[in-house]
This record gives sequence, C-alpha cells and structure tokens, in this order.
Amino acid sequence: MFMNSPDPNTSAAPLPAVSATQAAYESIRQMIITGELAPGEKLKIEHLKDRMETGSSPVREALTLLVSDQLVERLDQRGFRAAPVSQENFNEIFRLRCTLEELALRESIANATEQWEESLVLSHHHMARADSQDFAAFELRHKTFHMTLLACSASPILLRYCSQLYDLNVRYRYLAGRSKKYTRRDVASEHEGILNAAIARDADLTAARLMEHYQKTGTFLAEIPNKSEG
Repeated sequence: MFMNSPDPNTSAAPLPAVSATQAAYESIRQMIITGELAPGEKLKIEHLKDRMETGSSPVREALTLLVSDQLVERLDQRGFRAAPVSQENFNEIFRLRCTLEELALRESIANATEQWEESLVLSHHHMARADSQDFAAFELRHKTFHMTLLACSASPILLRYCSQLYDLNVRYRYLAGRSKKYTRRDVASEHEGILNAAIARDADLTAARLMEHYQKTGTFLAEIPNKSEG
C-alpha cells in the first residue's frame, strides 16, 4: 500500500535516534554482506565493540538479531561466526527467491495501478543515479526498486519472505562481483528491461527478465571457490 505524502504545513514529530543496538546491527550486517567479515569468520564481541566504538551489550544483541536473519551462526559455548556460504546454500536461496518473487510479481502486475507505476519509475530513477560505491545509499535504492516491483501483491507474508531472501542474496551478489567477467555485465540494462516490461503490464516478460537477471548472478557465483567450511 502506498502512503500519501505528508502535509508540508503539518509539523512532523522528530525522528527517534537510532539505538546503539540498531547501529551495531546495521554495521555488522554491512560488513558481513560486503565480505569485510569473511564467511565463517569468528565474530568476537570484544573485537567488534572496539572496532565500532560501542558497548558489548549492543554488539551481542545485534549478533542475536543477525542469527535470526541467517547472516550469523551461534556456536555452542563458543560465541558467533559469520554464516558460511556455499553453492548449495545459494542454490536454495535462488530457487526460493525465484519461486516466491515470481508469484508476488504476477500478483503485483495483476493489481497494478498508476500510482504503483509512478513509484516504480521513480525508484528506478533513484537507483540509476545512486553511487554504487556508497553501499548504504545504493543498497537502499536497489532493494526499493526490486520490492516496488512486488508492492501491489496482496500478500504481506509473501512480501516479507521476499524481503528476507533479498537480504540473504545480497552477500552472494558481492561475492559474484569479484569475478572479472562480472564487470562486463550490463546490470543497468537488465534493470531497465525489467522496468519496461513491468510498466507495459507484461507479466510473462517481466518474470522472464527478472529470473534471467537473478540467474546471471548465480552463473558468475559458480566461478568463486566454495567457502562452506567455517
């Protein structure tokens, strides 16, 4: 559901400050996704709190949240580690993501509105203008575009699963980015093709282009050594 813009004449309540736990969560999550914290690497609370200049409790709470996100594993009596990666794990994420996103995408296009189309075009514009070297800005806009594609689906639970699978896939996309051939991939053109098919309300073509977009990441990932060992 899309919300109307707030009345500019109405004073907005001040936004709450980001909690120490949320800040630690976002920081550790980014380091895991980008590979700064390697798959399988042990995550020592003392080291992380010094690195982020925060307390032990926010780090411990953040790691617990990341266990729920499946980006961190809890080791019995031995702390935490960044979740390992493997071709098998990626294949499972890929299979589920394709299945669920295609379902959500077809629902979204069937329920498409002019407001959805405007939001989709705008989200694509913002993504195209984002600096890919600015992780936080680019990832926010990239995910916004992909989730806006699905936004008219009438299934909130389905959308929540799609969002989680997106997050699990992001770190594999960064691993795929290490491939020399990946730099020759025209991702911007892929996104534009998906956008054009979606605003034409062609569910079959949009789904085909979206699945191909995801498949290419998997193909590049196959060149990366298996890192399933912790």
